[in-house]
Formats: sequence, C-alpha cells, structure tokens
Amino acid sequence: MTKTPCTAPAAARPTRWTALVLAGAALVSVTAGAVLPASAAEPQGAPVTGTVRAHRTVDTTALTALMKPGAMASGTMVRVGGTGPGWAGATGPLSQDPAANFRIGSVTKLFTSTLVLQLVGEGRFTLDTPVQELLPGTLPAHWKPITVGRLLSHTSGIQQPCVDFGPGEAAPTPEQVVAHWTDPECAAPQYPVRAQQYNGANYFLLGMVVEKVTGHSYADEIQRRIARPLGLRHTYSPKPGDRSVPAPVLADGGEIEPWAWAEGGMLSNAPDLERFMTSLLRGRLLRPAQQRQLFVMPALSEGAVDRFSTGGLMRAEIGGTVVWGKTGSMGRSTSGVFATGGGRRTVVYSLLPASRDRELMRGHVAALVAAAL
Repeated sequence: MTKTPCTAPAAARPTRWTALVLAGAALVSVTAGAVLPASAAEPQGAPVTGTVRAHRTVDTTALTALMKPGAMASGTMVRVGGTGPGWAGATGPLSQDPAANFRIGSVTKLFTSTLVLQLVGEGRFTLDTPVQELLPGTLPAHWKPITVGRLLSHTSGIQQPCVDFGPGEAAPTPEQVVAHWTDPECAAPQYPVRAQQYNGANYFLLGMVVEKVTGHSYADEIQRRIARPLGLRHTYSPKPGDRSVPAPVLADGGEIEPWAWAEGGMLSNAPDLERFMTSLLRGRLLRPAQQRQLFVMPALSEGAVDRFSTGGLMRAEIGGTVVWGKTGSMGRSTSGVFATGGGRRTVVYSLLPASRDRELMRGHVAALVAAAL
C-alpha cells in the first residue's frame, strides 16, 4: 500500500440493459445505500447537522487492516482529507496513483442535485414545481403531480421498472429509460407516498429538467457550474458511446457504456471528489436557502433503509458522528464519499467487493468510514 417492485413479465427475458437497471438497484442495496447504519430519530422538517466534535487522528492501523485484500474486498482505495492531516492508500489490484480515475456510479447524483438546487436558487423553478410542468408529456397524463423536491429526496413514489427495453444491444437514452419506468404495464407511483424509496428514475428526470431549463446538455452544465469553477480536471459526464476511462485508471473494469448519465454515469477521482464534497458542504456552490435544504430530513425518511435529505444528501451516523454524502456502484467497483459537517473530515473510498453479503458489506464499509473519522 502506498501512502500518499415490478419484475419483468415471465414471458419476456430481460435484455442486457433491463438486467443492468435491475442489477444496479440490487447492488446499491447491498453495497451502497444500506452500508451505513441508520441514525436515531430527529425532529422532522428542520436542518440537522449532528454532533460537532473534534476529529481524532486517522486510525491508519485499522484502515490498513480493513484494506488488506481478503474475503470482503480484493482491493480498496481510501483517501482521507479535511482540516487535519490527510492520508491515502490503495491495496490489491488498484492503481497506486492517488489521482487515478474511476466511474463513480450513483455518487453522480450529488452533482445532479447540486445543479438542480443551483437552478432553484436562480428562480428557474422551485422545489414545489411539478416535473410535469417542466417536462410536459414525459410522464403519463393520469399520474398525479410529482414535484422537483420529491424527485430530489426520493419521495416521488415512482415504482421499479417492469418491462424490457426491447431487443438490441444499443444503450438506452434518458428518454427511453424514463419510458421504461412509466410504461402502462408498470404500477403507477404510490399515492399518497408513505416512505422514502431510493430510485434512479428520479435522477434521470432531474437530468432532463436541467437540460430543458438551461438549454444546454447535462455534461456541459456539470463543467460550467461545478467542474471548472472548482478546478475538477478529472470530473465529467462522458458522451454517449464513450466507454473509456482516462489513464491512470483505478481499476480495470472493462468498457462500460455511460448510459446511467445523470443518475450514475460520471467519472472522477478521489482528490476531485474530496474537493467537491468540501466545497458543497462549506456553501461554495449553493445560495444560503438551498444550502439549508442539504440538511433538512423529510418526514418520510424516518425508518427508510437509505435516508436522504430534501437536497439529496445521504445521511448516516457512525459512532455518534453524523456524516453526509453518497455511495455508488458501477461495473466491478463500489465507491462513496462522505464528510462531517462543514467538510471538517472527508473520506473517499472505492473497493472491489469480494462478498455479496449485505450485512457483512454494511459492517465493512461502516468500519472503513469510522476509521477515517
């Protein structure tokens, strides 16, 4: 180490893309949103920042032991940053380059939610604006209004897809993915919505909102509003058909079509993710009113396996410390970025899971993050 539900109809066999949508959702539940323990109840509808405490020294002994290739992961990268001394390391087949690039999967959603909140701050629309007004004709006419805020916080009630993309190997467009979720054969959104339920469809719709309102591509808005202002030279949303990962590559995951787009298609590296997360939590990307939304927990989040704020941040509590961030999976890897309040301590990780046991992976990733805090 270097320091530096609807299922597909029985008669139809899912194509590659349908299988990836459903498998991706399953992988998230095993190695992403469910890996951190649920926090205690807090008053609903008010900003929550959790316990503020001085950070201890990074437990490098524990990190080194947890990162050793074995039954949980064949390789692990961890980068710790914040206001104190940093630490970085990688094990197994992962690149030893601290700036190695990788597909960040659903961590992409943090960038999408930031774009949306920026547009809210500019008065383009509000969190209470129905997406049907912004994307007329995109959702079935009989669906009840679903607001932008409901999409951000995974309280839209949209169900899982139930039909196939159809024959062929071509990657679906965002419009085709949304149509996949809104097919008449599939269940309509739950109404009234009774619980927060993680669903990638929410963020495909938000990406479409960004493009419709700005008149620019999602990829261009990522660069214009986030990557260039922060100097994130390794962070971008690839064009359709671009299956490459620029060298140095963290892990050889093969070529993957970036069809997940605003839901999970971006690339980045650990230093960029650390800078982005620190900037986000310190208010450098959002206006004050929208910054507050990052830490407001909706009432429907209580009791959810994956808890998300009104602004789209995942909230978890480890050893009495509240952390905010997001996890994601793409190809062979599962990754995440978390930070304490104000970005005083940040941790970025990416690993190659060797176990599919949900509870074991939950404990393993929680232990990694705890050692970094």
